[in-house]
Amino acid sequence: MFTPQERNALRDSLIAASRDDERIPSAALTGSSALGAEDEWSDIDLAFAIAPGVEMRQVIADWTDRMYREHGALHHMDVMAGPAVFRVFLLRSTLQVDIAFWPAEEFGAIGPTFRLVFGTAAERPVPGETSARALADMGWLYALHARSSIARRRVWQAEYMISGVRDHVLALACLRMGVPTAQGRGMDRLPGKTTEPFSGALVRSLEPDELRRAFAVACKALIGELELADVELAHRLAPALRELADA
Repeated sequence: MFTPQERNALRDSLIAASRDDERIPSAALTGSSALGAEDEWSDIDLAFAIAPGVEMRQVIADWTDRMYREHGALHHMDVMAGPAVFRVFLLRSTLQVDIAFWPAEEFGAIGPTFRLVFGTAAERPVPGETSARALADMGWLYALHARSSIARRRVWQAEYMISGVRDHVLALACLRMGVPTAQGRGMDRLPGKTTEPFSGALVRSLEPDELRRAFAVACKALIGELELADVELAHRLAPALRELADA
């Protein structure tokens, strides 16, 4: 297990190395460190701009070699986001290091967790928050598949789908309360009086009766959040969701 001191030392080392790499004209902190909100479990999130005319694949390859050779990387994976490559490393210490490589002309903030360390950043449109309608649509879609999974005795699939309904209800609550909706990041910031009713949607066993019970709670919770988020949509969807809950 890594310590915060080891993490911070590695982050400083990577930033220093990026300053010395003439192919990287700009760098930024992203993630929790950009907001000064790290704790002992936080990972390292960095973003590098790649200078015009430089082969980005070669820069990524060189930095990947550095992570394995000097910093104990065990494995890595890529997440693509438009022109950017987010290379995510797992170190022997279990520390996660995310390095985003961006073409310089596209380099800039795509959210609030971006703090320039050196160089310049372009003005970029900030993506809007996920809409209540989009979250609700995924909620009822998961509900349909939960109903059929239970009927087919596909108990693990049913548990997955019921959890999907519950998670989208919680995301709707997050949106309503003004906290992050993605990846459960805002759920623990919701008031207890908001989340307590949703706990009934937790599946406690794979017995059919328990799956049906949890599913009914999840459907009714979805109706409740819809009534707060989009009254017109709630009016249209509530009869079908009640039918699912009562089936």
